[in-house]
Amino acid sequence: MFEKQKILILGFARSGYEAAKILIQRGNEVILNDGKKEEEHDAKKIEELREMGVKFVLGSHPDDLLDSSYNYLIKNPGVPIHHKYVLQARELGIEVINEVEMAYRLFPENVKLISITGTNGKTTTTSLTYEILKAAYGEKVHLAGNIGYPLSGILGKLKEGDMVVMEVSCQQLENLSTFHPNIAVLTNLSPAHIDFFGSYEIYKKVKVKLFKNQTEEDVAILNVENGDVLDETKHIHSTKKFFSSENSINGCYLDGEDIYYYGEKILSRDDILIKGLHNVENVMAALMVAKEVGVLDSVIVDVVRHFRGVPHRLEYVDEVMGREFYNDTEATNIKCTQIALSSFSKPIILILGGLERGQDFFLLSSYLEHVKYIVAIGECRNRVVQFANTMEIPCSSYEFLKDGFKKCIDVSEIGDVILLSPASASWDQYKECEVRGDEFKDLVKELKNSGASN
Repeated sequence: MFEKQKILILGFARSGYEAAKILIQRGNEVILNDGKKEEEHDAKKIEELREMGVKFVLGSHPDDLLDSSYNYLIKNPGVPIHHKYVLQARELGIEVINEVEMAYRLFPENVKLISITGTNGKTTTTSLTYEILKAAYGEKVHLAGNIGYPLSGILGKLKEGDMVVMEVSCQQLENLSTFHPNIAVLTNLSPAHIDFFGSYEIYKKVKVKLFKNQTEEDVAILNVENGDVLDETKHIHSTKKFFSSENSINGCYLDGEDIYYYGEKILSRDDILIKGLHNVENVMAALMVAKEVGVLDSVIVDVVRHFRGVPHRLEYVDEVMGREFYNDTEATNIKCTQIALSSFSKPIILILGGLERGQDFFLLSSYLEHVKYIVAIGECRNRVVQFANTMEIPCSSYEFLKDGFKKCIDVSEIGDVILLSPASASWDQYKECEVRGDEFKDLVKELKNSGASN
């Protein structure tokens, strides 16, 4: 498979780079197209691929590039689903897949695939699941997917009988066809990526494609407290297993301060370092995966007790001057900020705002119990101020995070939480939201190094 074929890769980035390497090594004719100009890409990667024989068409999407001579179009997940090449490929009968589907078709025999998706929590759940399985089975376990490691990049390491723990995004799910996880996890569903898919209904249907090829021999791990999860998985063929943070169920559940697995206590909430009920749910999902593959309870508990979470997702940064600083820059939508605000019972100074996307900040209204001050930043800061004024919460407005950070110190007191949870994307000022989070962490570090004492 994927030998001596003519293949167009649409979109460079990490997945396009890894896919091109695999395909050219298998004797294919590979053309890589990206709308960005050559100087906007990593020169070393382009040189490497050119030396291997990859052809590049950069800076535009020529109308005459795609024709019936191609066997496959491999689309980067971030490329719009109605891109002209995608539509042309379908008219020409050219199969449109992505790097994940391509890599999956090249798996060795008997690799156990564990795939995790959901609107929120998928990265934390994937990371924790990987850490638990890695502690139990060592080099047999591999991490891949939307978490930053293209599936193609681990193909050379995979051996028969290995395990792959993979985060799968909705954009990746869009162009999967034969992809078949042995264990699939859906953490939750809520409105997201409407701009990409056009509607929440379409987004939900794409998410449950994760279970499309599962049979009753495979396991689906589902959040029983999420109504959309239950509705969308009614007709899947998988063996369903559930977790709940609200009720004692036949599955994994939180009862008081303890987590049980089919009636057996495994650990307590005090064992979990990462904040919030949503992270209790993430721990339960990871625990269920671990039990499915035979990990001992002692290993699960030990890893959970030391797991500090994922960078940029409600990440504890430090305590300086008696203030606790949390970096939740990955909260690029309202739902994520709702979750963050629900995770604290201490007074909060909230940094809110970023790219103007028309987001409805008033959906945060019922989550403001502990918010004592709002610092508005970014392109949509004026609307944040209007929201704060309506909610009668003191607010200051700054274009840049570094200026707003100073205000956070001025208006906070010992015991307060200073929380960057913007409910907004970062592209008004930053290449990616992680850069915004790194800036916040640097500001905390500067404050500490300036002589400020705990």
